[in-house]
Amino acid sequence: MSKITEEQLKQLQEQEGKKNAIKHDLGLLETQKHSLLHAFAQIQEEQDKLKVQLEDEYGKINVNLEDGSYEIIAEEAE
Repeated sequence: MSKITEEQLKQLQEQEGKKNAIKHDLGLLETQKHSLLHAFAQIQEEQDKLKVQLEDEYGKINVNLEDGSYEIIAEEAE
């Protein structure tokens, strides 16, 4: 049976190990991405609910996130 050299085999094994490590890391990143997207959607939903509460209390407003001040949004006549 013919064989490649020990050096060639070592190179192939190292490359395969690096590929497997990268695939593992990519899997971890995808899992983190999924978790972050879920967390983002949850916060977005909470913020939308708060916006409805604020609109019920103050009407349509633009809030300054720096100091909490707000301006009333003038509604256009049709």
